[in-house]
Amino acid sequence: MNRIIEKKPLNATVTRMVIDAPLVARKAEPGQFIILRTHENGERIPLTVAGYDRQRGTVTIIYQIVGATTEKLNHLNAGDMLHDFVGPLGRPTETEGLRRVAVVGGGVGCAIAWPVAQKLHEQGCEVHSIIGFRSKELVILENEFDQVSDRLLRVSDDGSFGEKGLVTDALRGLLEAGERYDEVITIGPLPMMKFVCKLTKEYEIKTVASMNSIMIDGTGMCGCCRLTVGGKVRFACVDGPDFDGHQIDFDEAMARAVSYRDFERHAYEEACNLFREVR
Repeated sequence: MNRIIEKKPLNATVTRMVIDAPLVARKAEPGQFIILRTHENGERIPLTVAGYDRQRGTVTIIYQIVGATTEKLNHLNAGDMLHDFVGPLGRPTETEGLRRVAVVGGGVGCAIAWPVAQKLHEQGCEVHSIIGFRSKELVILENEFDQVSDRLLRVSDDGSFGEKGLVTDALRGLLEAGERYDEVITIGPLPMMKFVCKLTKEYEIKTVASMNSIMIDGTGMCGCCRLTVGGKVRFACVDGPDFDGHQIDFDEAMARAVSYRDFERHAYEEACNLFREVR
């Protein structure tokens, strides 16, 4: 079992937790994920590593409350125990040798993009970050991105945070101004990543997309995170979660991602009702 060391809400639906997990912290790298269970009979869910401290032996996770298990997780507090916290799993994001990179994060995907930007910065890479949210109320990790970015562009759908527009608008502006990158790394909602990759393909810039959002089981056994990359079947949890964004069939991935939406919503509502009854 692993103790929750810290808990902090980042906005109304997103929470950051720091977990005492020295074995995981020892080997974790940006892009990898863990599997946790809140209790013995709980659902196993994958959450991407949002940070680690090897000296303290801690791992940071950032999660959005979208289903039954994240609702249950959010009812735990500092000092409580997680029944399981296993990892690191998946392949780390490849950062070696990159000298100039644009990191594009959208919504809660910024929690995954930030440790990648941090590592690139630590390696001496010039990092241009673009972070986008629907509105100011949903912003997370702005200061953290600012600290590791040589250039930081902020955008929001309604204009309440940074410039009004999409992350693709900001990226296109950079590219049209003559900026060029060894690689673009994009992490966020599937439609956002699709159009980031469509844009960078025009400029022939290598682009990596993180497909962590479609994972469920995390071991390749459930098959829910299968996707087509370059005409071949791949599994996000064991072959990724990072893939060549220009080779991903995003339309297929988006169709599969909504398959269990109604079931998950029902489970989430049951969990909420249970906690109300307990109170």
